Amino acid sequence: MDQPKIERLLRLMKMLTANVDYTVDDLAKRLDMSRRTIYRYIDTFREAGFVIKKRGDCIRLDKESPHFKEISQLVHFTEEEAVILRRAIESIDDTNLLKTNLKRKLYSVYDSKALANTVVKGAAASNVHTLIEAIEERRRVVLHDYHSAHTVRDRHVEPFAFTTNYVNIWCFDLEDCRNKIFKTARIGSVELTDEIWQAEGQHEEGFMDVFRMISGGTRTRVQLLLTSLARNLLIEEYPLAEQHLTPREEGAWLFDAEVSNMQGVGRFVAGLLDNITIIDSPELKSYIEEYLHRFIDK
Repeated sequence: MDQPKIERLLRLMKMLTANVDYTVDDLAKRLDMSRRTIYRYIDTFREAGFVIKKRGDCIRLDKESPHFKEISQLVHFTEEEAVILRRAIESIDDTNLLKTNLKRKLYSVYDSKALANTVVKGAAASNVHTLIEAIEERRRVVLHDYHSAHTVRDRHVEPFAFTTNYVNIWCFDLEDCRNKIFKTARIGSVELTDEIWQAEGQHEEGFMDVFRMISGGTRTRVQLLLTSLARNLLIEEYPLAEQHLTPREEGAWLFDAEVSNMQGVGRFVAGLLDNITIIDSPELKSYIEEYLHRFIDK
């Protein structure tokens, strides 16, 4: 058997062992093969001793097939394993080139929509599924009834990347001709259009600080001296902060990093004022003072 045929068989096996049911038409479309070729490869699996199961129009490999368990342990993650791996990968510094390769490898053996099912629940799940499809097929979408701070209206965009746990999605806004981030929970519905991306060369994720705040272009450096308690709480809530911590004397830790704005870091510091000292960060001190005044004056 030639190498291209082996590769196509493995790709088909991956889909037939995924946590999603596919019809022959689905398989043919996603693998860019004819229905006849799909059926021929399925016959090859059957001749090799695999049990083919059908449910309605959907086809998959029976997990009780001979050798299936040995193979599936190599190419399949459980939903829980996939979520843990994804969280571990997302915690890697965005400047690390290995991060992109690891994400690509994880998603190559695990269907992204099935993975999204373990993270996103409720009404947003359907929208996330459509956005995943749009990214995979490089198509434009309409975000219907998107709730921003002051308006509710449709947005015509090219979606290209999610943030951690599908909370936000980076899109190229066709109206403003620039990259923006949209909260998936604020989207009424997503319409997948027939239009293909035209601005892919301009797609670029913006800066997100360790407190998950997005930069509008400016960044501010902050320095904090943390007790061990504050350091542990910081890492638990914001794992990416660990790379910006260095030990100091008597169990203290220095946090030194750029932030998108004062909102994320300010809320964290305000909750632990007895355990954090602000060092040479006048913008943060001003934010904390205003924040506390607003809270006291309520």
